[in-house]
Amino acid sequence: MNRIFHARIAWYHYFLLAVLTVNAVGALWTKAALLGVLFMLLLIVVIEWVIHTTYTLTADGMLVVNRGRFGRKRQIPLPEITSVQQCASMRFGRFALTRYVLIGYGKGKYEAVMPVKEREFMQLLEARLSGWSSGGVRP
Repeated sequence: MNRIFHARIAWYHYFLLAVLTVNAVGALWTKAALLGVLFMLLLIVVIEWVIHTTYTLTADGMLVVNRGRFGRKRQIPLPEITSVQQCASMRFGRFALTRYVLIGYGKGKYEAVMPVKEREFMQLLEARLSGWSSGGVRP
């Protein structure tokens, strides 16, 4: 059975949306219509990217990272995954600026994911990894 996890919206996504919105409004305010339309198109692409990013663990042993309609879909076979670890950037005591799950696969390749239900995602991924490593039986 496929299990879909939606992406968590980080603080820098909100910041990017605010900057693009201010630039679009500012460009339209100063009668730079072409620049305003360009910023609005970028805003549409970023909103689509933020809303429709999903991480899918498929029944046939794949982790599919889908970054929306305009982004590329990355498919990672579970047997190729070498490490799964919870990471944080810029720690200040117990507070971290951003928390994410870092997945190592292949030869030195990494994918950072930020699912809403991070613990559940890691538990399911590790359960499926142990199922694949012990004879290929899918849990």
